Amino acid sequence: MKILNSLIVLAIITSSCSTTKNLASENLYNTTWELEFISGPRIAFEGLFPNKKPQIVFNKETRKAEGNNSCNGYSADYTLNGDSISFGEPGPTTMMYCGEGEKVFLNTMKKVNKFSIDTDGKLNLMFNGIPMMRFKKMP
Repeated sequence: MKILNSLIVLAIITSSCSTTKNLASENLYNTTWELEFISGPRIAFEGLFPNKKPQIVFNKETRKAEGNNSCNGYSADYTLNGDSISFGEPGPTTMMYCGEGEKVFLNTMKKVNKFSIDTDGKLNLMFNGIPMMRFKKMP
């Protein structure tokens, strides 16, 4: 009887973890996310993105992440597997030069391999569990 109860508890835990991951990935969609933090650069966040913050939208059907990198538009394929995420090479962008922010944003996207949506509803794009970028939902 103890073995049966243990198996039932294990099944419940496993299915709830999988449901949580599915809910997290579903929460990526139908939302425009705006960058509010980026790790790494020595330039202050406001200095990198003085006029407009980068945004990202996940298209579930085309499996493309689209948006702007504060200056130019971009589009990149993405792959999800549980809480793992990876981005392909960003497709054609417009070619305005607007400082270093664009390059920092796109290079950081290439490093990302995990994601989470925290209790405040923020999207965290991470490298091996270390937050690299944090986005907030746009109204």
